[in-house]
Amino acid sequence: MKSEFKYMIILHILLGVYSLTGVASKYAAGEEFLSPRFVMFYGLSLTGLFIYAFVWQQIIRHMPLITAYANKGVTVIWGILWGYFIFSEEITMRKITGAIIIIGGIVLIVTADKDQELPPSGEDATNE
Repeated sequence: MKSEFKYMIILHILLGVYSLTGVASKYAAGEEFLSPRFVMFYGLSLTGLFIYAFVWQQIIRHMPLITAYANKGVTVIWGILWGYFIFSEEITMRKITGAIIIIGGIVLIVTADKDQELPPSGEDATNE
């Protein structure tokens, strides 16, 4: 159980890093193509995506893919937070409602995944 919690925390930190690649991309888009600032922001975006790809592969070795993938929806919530703190965007009731729906969906998928028992190793689920 402690290991599952550890990987869930790592996953959410990773998804935060992944969502920041969008922030870096947005900053890069506002710069002149191939200017030093463009290259810096684009490089940050690519670096974040590289880290994400590498760590994602390690995460799915330690937790069910359905659980890890369902949690990717949290990036929308990170996007709302980055929009508010970095770009001074407004948090509307519609965004809050969407975030609640996303969290509810994640909880449903993760708890449903835990309720399903996998057959013991070496046995086919269709064997009776």
